Amino acid sequence: MNRKLKSLRQLLLFFILAAQALFNGAKAQDTDPTGTTESSDWTDVIRASPYWVSQGVYRNILTIRQWVLEESAYCSDSDRHILFDMRGQFLSWLADGPDSQHTQKLLNETRQSLFQRGRVDSWVPGSDGQTGYPFALSCDQPHVNLDEAIARYLGTLPPDRLWGSWDDLTFADAEQPGSLHDALVYVFDTRSEQGRVNLPPAIRHHIAGQILIESGGQARAHSAANARGILQLSPTALSDCQIKPDNYWHRLAQLDCALRLTAQNARNIRPAFDARFGNLPDDKRKRLFNLLLIQAYHGGAARVQALLEDETLSRPAAYFAQHQERFTAGDIAFGIVFHNLGRDRLGLASLYYVADVQLASNALCSTPRLSKTEFCEWK
Repeated sequence: MNRKLKSLRQLLLFFILAAQALFNGAKAQDTDPTGTTESSDWTDVIRASPYWVSQGVYRNILTIRQWVLEESAYCSDSDRHILFDMRGQFLSWLADGPDSQHTQKLLNETRQSLFQRGRVDSWVPGSDGQTGYPFALSCDQPHVNLDEAIARYLGTLPPDRLWGSWDDLTFADAEQPGSLHDALVYVFDTRSEQGRVNLPPAIRHHIAGQILIESGGQARAHSAANARGILQLSPTALSDCQIKPDNYWHRLAQLDCALRLTAQNARNIRPAFDARFGNLPDDKRKRLFNLLLIQAYHGGAARVQALLEDETLSRPAAYFAQHQERFTAGDIAFGIVFHNLGRDRLGLASLYYVADVQLASNALCSTPRLSKTEFCEWK
């Protein structure tokens, strides 16, 4: 009897170990094959995370970025930091210390506490110039005042309206100047009719969101990186659009150039996109493509193209394409970036930019003037 009991126990142990090995093998197929379970560096956390964690990440990142842009919820006091996990889920907040060194100490203590309480599976201390995990986001960040930016964009006050000519474009006149919104629609429709750009209508309200985020609608916006105008175009981009220095801040020229660059980005990434995501349902495919165009405006079409077809960088995209029914278009757009953070100069700012543009577009399309117009049908 004892021998039989011992044999049964050995057999049970065999099945338990086999099942565990099978589970671990299946899980490994859902993670970055170059990853490690060690968490000595924040990128190790990224590499070890399974791709399925990107479910809901788009909505979650939009939520915490909305707190920053609107100075609301846990960011109602700008002297705070919020912490979130790899799914973009809010975990905790803390009041900033008297200086950055003390604040970093508080962040690391909170990270360790969250790990000890089982809120996250690992933690990585951050330092000056070094990202920690869980991720931290300061509520005190340079950002536009959305209400003021929207007012400028809609030409609420006379100084924000415009008129003039650029190339073969002529918009409004001195007696009846128009808004930035009307100028964007005019330039987009004109270039589309001429066949000079071939972009989906939905991209218009994304470009409107970019205007709000890039410059707050201020014509003379000038960044430390020497980007200029309402769409913060670099001198190189402006030169590529054959715009002379005297016209760098010309708002019609800026709109025309941004549309031209966006159309060029679309042409460059379209073949790789269709090869990777051509099997997606029509609406999801269009939505994803538009989000990647925003990403391309921020970080370059070559980087987005690499996310779709580079042997290493495209592994997340391959997974999401195969299991697309589990993810929204936003989750896929963020997931292919998130699982490559730390590579090819990709950082959290790459996600924040797309989120901020979407939030600004949504805010614009919530205004009484535009909420029920065809312009906002794609929001």
